[in-house]
Amino acid sequence: MLKKFTWGHGVALALGLFIIFILSMIFYFTSTWKNSELITDDYYEAELAYQDVIDAKSLANGLPEKPQYSQDKMGIRITFPQEYNNLNTQFSIDLHRAEDQKLDVIKEMDLDGRNSLFIPAAVLAKGNYVLRVHWTRAEKNYQLDYDLVW
Repeated sequence: MLKKFTWGHGVALALGLFIIFILSMIFYFTSTWKNSELITDDYYEAELAYQDVIDAKSLANGLPEKPQYSQDKMGIRITFPQEYNNLNTQFSIDLHRAEDQKLDVIKEMDLDGRNSLFIPAAVLAKGNYVLRVHWTRAEKNYQLDYDLVW
């Protein structure tokens, strides 16, 4: 004969179901994790120098004519105003992929004949990126950031 269901049985059943729920959530979320890495290995040193980044962004935002960003199936193009050239300016890009550090692209580049920087589609994988364009002109640093989806 079956024993009578008491409040003690209810507490034990509720506790057991709660434990099963918590364990299933742990297994589910850990199985769906992607690579999550720090943006940089020297994070704390980069954080101390972040004022330079803030200054570079404010200088770039104060320009009367800013570089123009465009994207098509061939790749990404950043076109600079005519007063910029390879003799008076140094350029670099940092194409950062948050999910996987192996997909990051960091390069120093020169302007092409169209007065632009071009990133070909071959180096890009589908996903979200942050494109940071850095340039130095007259010993002043500039930076613009673009959020993009490839």
